[in-house]
Amino acid sequence: MTRDQEPAPRRVVITAAGRDFGRTLALGFAARGDEVYLSARTREAAERVRAEIIAQGHDADRVHAFACELTDPASVRAFAAEVADRTGHIDVLLNNGARYRHGTDLLSASDEDVVDTIASGATGTVLVTKAFLPLLLESRRPDIVTMVSGCGERGNHRSDAHDSFYAAKSAQAGFTEILSRRLRGQGVRVISLYPPDFDNHDPLSEAWTGAPRTAKDPLTSQSLLDCVFFAVGQPRDCFIKSFHFEQV
Repeated sequence: MTRDQEPAPRRVVITAAGRDFGRTLALGFAARGDEVYLSARTREAAERVRAEIIAQGHDADRVHAFACELTDPASVRAFAAEVADRTGHIDVLLNNGARYRHGTDLLSASDEDVVDTIASGATGTVLVTKAFLPLLLESRRPDIVTMVSGCGERGNHRSDAHDSFYAAKSAQAGFTEILSRRLRGQGVRVISLYPPDFDNHDPLSEAWTGAPRTAKDPLTSQSLLDCVFFAVGQPRDCFIKSFHFEQV
């Protein structure tokens, strides 16, 4: 069997899956029949999403919840070790975790806030990728997907995010850029998304399946989820490096 013939479902690790777009990713991948490994800062938060997925009729043995504090190397290692105890490989790592901080005034955040914001987005992404790379390399179709943000694009100044969030996202962008080059030879695709601020509609709500979207509408979480599904669903000779979006 060739790589392109590898059947679904996938085994998918998602960070910061307890709420917002992480929850959207978890619900979306589970709905496709994939096995999902969900992390949040607390196990209770991840368990809530797990219970929500199971309530929709999904096999409880294919939905897993874990705690992972992205700023703590020991917590990241423990998360990866727990996943490794349950499976010999993962197919998709979704780096979704990054603490958002609002505010255009650099002085509006404490030193501790700055460290926490940069550590969760930048250091956390590097540590999680490093911890899960051995499991990815055991897959026939390994993909690393990182939710960067338009704040990681050179010259972007349209967001009201704090400077420290810009710093974290710029670091993520640099990391995924070099990772894409260095892992391609091992068959690992590194896919980055650079969305502007977007509407994270609940995938179970009417807004998710409502009126058709137009060019005048802001980007939605549904569109981002569609981009992720499209990228990981391509044949293995197709390396989609990044998605960049125009801002309304």
